[in-house]
Amino acid sequence: MWPPRRGSALRWLRLRVCRRSTALVALLWLALWGLLDSLLFVHRTIFSDVCTDSGSKRILQHLCGEYRQGVLTGDLCEDLCVSGQLEYQRCLYYEKGKKVMEAKWRGTPVVLKSKLENFSSYEGFGPLEYQEAAELSPMDVVFYATLEIKNSLGLEVRNATVPRLWSQELQQRSQPYSRAELASLWTLLQQEEYIFFKALQDFSQHVAKVLGSCGHFYAVEHLVAGHAWNQDLFSLEDLLVPPKDEADGWAGGHGRSTERDMVNRVALSFLDMVSHFENDFSHHLHLCDIKPENFAIRKDLTVVAIDADMAFFEPKMRDILEQNCTHDDDCNFFDCVSKCDLKRNKCGTKRVNSNLQVICDKIFRRWFSPTLLGAGAGLPLQVELQHAVQECVETDGGEDAQHSVAIWRRLLAVLTRLLEDRPGRRAGRGNTRRQPHSALNF
Repeated sequence: MWPPRRGSALRWLRLRVCRRSTALVALLWLALWGLLDSLLFVHRTIFSDVCTDSGSKRILQHLCGEYRQGVLTGDLCEDLCVSGQLEYQRCLYYEKGKKVMEAKWRGTPVVLKSKLENFSSYEGFGPLEYQEAAELSPMDVVFYATLEIKNSLGLEVRNATVPRLWSQELQQRSQPYSRAELASLWTLLQQEEYIFFKALQDFSQHVAKVLGSCGHFYAVEHLVAGHAWNQDLFSLEDLLVPPKDEADGWAGGHGRSTERDMVNRVALSFLDMVSHFENDFSHHLHLCDIKPENFAIRKDLTVVAIDADMAFFEPKMRDILEQNCTHDDDCNFFDCVSKCDLKRNKCGTKRVNSNLQVICDKIFRRWFSPTLLGAGAGLPLQVELQHAVQECVETDGGEDAQHSVAIWRRLLAVLTRLLEDRPGRRAGRGNTRRQPHSALNF
């Protein structure tokens, strides 16, 4: 067989190289396409919930559009959508539809919140589907609202509490509610945090105040919130005000020791909140997500719960804890912990730790650590406080209530003495006076 000519061999070689190049290009193109698709997927997954000004403004524009169409209403809609007295400032949080924005209402900072982004994402008010709004009396609204509140909080609620969830004049109103009013109320009643704040704000200084609403968005007071990355957990320097003179005992107003006094006063307010939530209602109130970000400080150094998505009264807490299990780790519901009964393979319905124990672990232990206290860590009262905090962390308050109360009293005594023994300063505890809250009787 004759060998191929030189020209034929070159053409054959070029054809083979061309085929290989085409295959490589195709493979590279497929690989690049797969990489881009993966990047797009990661971008959609990770960054879809990123706070943006454009996205926030778009949501509010849509809200105002529905207000103008008569779909929704609220006492803040006019200022937000017409007069411009409620102005968007920046996005604070956005995840899985939950939207939190900072705004300025008539010169005062506020926080706008909604569990879901869109008004249409909430379930409609059932009675409106088969009867006209005009046929529903104000007392009908009270009845339906009561059922929704009971379902949300897991408690029996007196009708006397319900009017505060929408209007002080709910029962005195003679004319029926419009469809927009009922639909807006119903979106608010589907948000557990809104119900929690509204139901408790007239009876507790330790929950954020609801200032108004527009559709499914409601406004709460803007406060100095905590941050886990902040060494001091709370930016208390933002609350420092220069004194009128040295005689008021603040020694200049901006010293490090002043901030330490403020920390002690805020710690006393945490103790007051713990006692209030456990003793001043018909059922204990359990906080299952205790971290600095979920609390804020008022100017009078009162601790305020600003995120109550994981706050439950005792009856609902028992329902949540009673789950199937094979070991104790299965019975941990965030910061609320029970134990596994291996005979029944069921978690116990009683919480074995307590609000105080978790606060000692996640807040007090960091506040009063020798590292943060520096040279003052070796002082007798500081050492006693560190021991009390450590004992608090190691004690399951849910199992031994009497011992938990003893630790609470010990912490109260040491913190009070630290303030009283501060040389040249007046003892101050902020707004930590015990107030009667028994009016809220579920």
